[in-house]
Amino acid sequence: MTEYIEHDHTDDGVDRKGFLKCMAWAGTGVIWALSGGVLKSYAMSSLATMTDAQKNEIFFAQISDSHIGFSKDANKDVTATLQLAVDRLNAVPRRPSLVLHTGDISQLSKASEFDTADQVIKGIKTERVFYVPGEHDVLTDNGAQYLQRYGNKSPKGYYSFDHSGVRFIGLVNVMDLKAGGLGSLGAEQLDWLKRDVQSLKSSTPIVVFAHIPLWAVYPQWGWGTDDSAQALALLKKFGSVTVLNGHIHQTLQKVEGNVRFHTAFSTAFPQPAPGTAPSPGPMTVEADKLKSVLGICSVTFVPGAHTLAIVDSTLDGDAVAAGAVMAGMNHNATKKTFPKLPANTIGIDNFAFAPKALTVTAGTSVTWVNRDDVPHLIISTTGKFPNSKVLDTDQQHVATMNTPGEYPYFCSIHPTMVGKIIVK
Repeated sequence: MTEYIEHDHTDDGVDRKGFLKCMAWAGTGVIWALSGGVLKSYAMSSLATMTDAQKNEIFFAQISDSHIGFSKDANKDVTATLQLAVDRLNAVPRRPSLVLHTGDISQLSKASEFDTADQVIKGIKTERVFYVPGEHDVLTDNGAQYLQRYGNKSPKGYYSFDHSGVRFIGLVNVMDLKAGGLGSLGAEQLDWLKRDVQSLKSSTPIVVFAHIPLWAVYPQWGWGTDDSAQALALLKKFGSVTVLNGHIHQTLQKVEGNVRFHTAFSTAFPQPAPGTAPSPGPMTVEADKLKSVLGICSVTFVPGAHTLAIVDSTLDGDAVAAGAVMAGMNHNATKKTFPKLPANTIGIDNFAFAPKALTVTAGTSVTWVNRDDVPHLIISTTGKFPNSKVLDTDQQHVATMNTPGEYPYFCSIHPTMVGKIIVK
């Protein structure tokens, strides 16, 4: 279980102690085991009572969405909660043979953020950590810095390796996102995947890990991958396929035929349950509610079921349905309100452009203002005005519209966000 066969695929009043206590729910991970060729997972809180046989099954862990560099109200010390996740992994009775990080290591793709994450993650007592990128990791230089650090010698960031008789496949679905679309794998990567698995026996257990879910969790918020069905079709012959994702910052599960899907908690901050709030994004939770409504995920797969099989273990030790926990947290969620903006200004509010369509006269300068707690990047769909830099909270982008016509645009980080400027 320690040997790898790698493939070279070149083709606020709260002190630090009190804050960490309140944020203990965030530093979570998932421990995975292989039993009879089928993967299953355990909550870390249950490991102390596991039998010797169960302990022998455990062989890898998953962490996700560390967002190092984030410092808004939802979590002002994401480094501390990532460290808490590492501490919990190191307290597991048996050392994980490997760890998968399913993306968004950083908040703004800064070298200093990656450096901080590396310092914390290198403390995990494991043989090796494998990565796939989140959209926050490839905001600048087309992901070159991410690939140099974490790309596993793959020029495009996707790769595979064998461990303990399992084929692990790391996919990239956060590059070259299109206006109005979801995550995307692309034809080149799909062709590589076809070649990668075509010689494997159908009895080979497959673990796929990517950032954005490979099933349609909630397309309205961009929680899905446009061409995931094509990828999954290539895996139909295998009897055991497990797909691990991050991105949505909560545990959701689904079983569809031979495929078991699981999305993981973030180590940084929660997001609303699908459809329970006006938009996704960092969600601030009252400190006195954390222990009763959030905690460590206990994953249960129900063979043949097409509904989500969700179990969440709170810090109080109760097991509750994860969907119910998230819905309860967001029951009173309301849309954020912002001051009125000046004329010819577009607010980026609640993961939407407001107004979505703006009409101006030729020669007008249009200003975008980001009022969300996450970055956005404005791209002209037709290339008719300069694209923005990565806009963090309160940052602006200005472009002058000189020629009459329509100017569609979108956010390349969250491509379901689209807008249009009409120049008269």
